[in-house]
Amino acid sequence: MNAELSNTTVRVQPCPTVVTYGTVKIEYQLLRVKRKTLEIAVCPDSTVVVKAPVQADVALIETKIIKRARWILRQLNYFKQYNPKTPDRCYVNGENHLYLGKQYRLKLAAGTENSVKLSRGFFHLTLQCEATPNAARTLLNQWYLEKARMQFAESLERCWQKFSSRGIAQPKLAIKRMQKRWGSLSNKCTLTLNIDLIKAPKECIDYVVTHELCHLIYHDHGPDFYRLLESVIPGWKKIKDKLEITIPEV
Repeated sequence: MNAELSNTTVRVQPCPTVVTYGTVKIEYQLLRVKRKTLEIAVCPDSTVVVKAPVQADVALIETKIIKRARWILRQLNYFKQYNPKTPDRCYVNGENHLYLGKQYRLKLAAGTENSVKLSRGFFHLTLQCEATPNAARTLLNQWYLEKARMQFAESLERCWQKFSSRGIAQPKLAIKRMQKRWGSLSNKCTLTLNIDLIKAPKECIDYVVTHELCHLIYHDHGPDFYRLLESVIPGWKKIKDKLEITIPEV
């Protein structure tokens, strides 16, 4: 997903292409995939991605982009309001960090063991070694991974209840850091979630998990896919927007 699961990619255009709409130039990345329809997506980082059938003519692709140009520009303007993006984390006292949609300030201290505790709006990080930013980053990332394993597994169990009667196998869960996606579903039935999702509210985690579970039934993002998604998460668009507002840099 823009995290959205793409179809099996056959060919990726090596560099972005530009199409002109009036006085505006729209840069887009073209993916040639095994599908019958064309899909246009605007990512939170302002990347415009076009997924087109393998044999689709470039002129036809650009004609459709121009027809959707006003929508594309609205989406780009929407994401601009959340820029500049969150600055790089420094892992120093007083800095804000997210967990399950809430902000906590860092408080670093030296101690006899490494630990992370949440209390009254603070991440209390105790470090055996010197409380340096690098040590704090390593400890907090380890804590995030532990929490992600637990929270994501619970989310999968919650969301799977709406799919368990459909005669399909429950996917295995994997976690890793991804640059452009919140989640993906492999051909081997592995659901991979972006570790940064642990910073988002639980309803946003459930949305991403459910989105990927819908791909067990519909592999593309056609009308049937979105009807199924709406049936299991009514109003999912608002949750998706909330996710992209909470963590706009992914």
